Amino acid sequence: MEPDTGKGLTMTKRIVTFGEIMMRLNPAGYYRFQQAELWESSYAGGEANVAVSLANFGMEASFVTKVPPTR
Repeated sequence: MEPDTGKGLTMTKRIVTFGEIMMRLNPAGYYRFQQAELWESSYAGGEANVAVSLANFGMEASFVTKVPPTR
């Protein structure tokens, strides 16, 4: 049930997290990085993990980040 504002309107809760996301490349098959021809990627970041967890619980959650320009 949504909270009542007292005027017959309900407020929808939205969660927005701000942070950075990191990508890790893991060589497949326990090879060294230079030996591998195939890598698996995994993503991490505390703020992103919170947004994903809240979304899995059915809440409306967003993640905001900024990617720097490439040179």
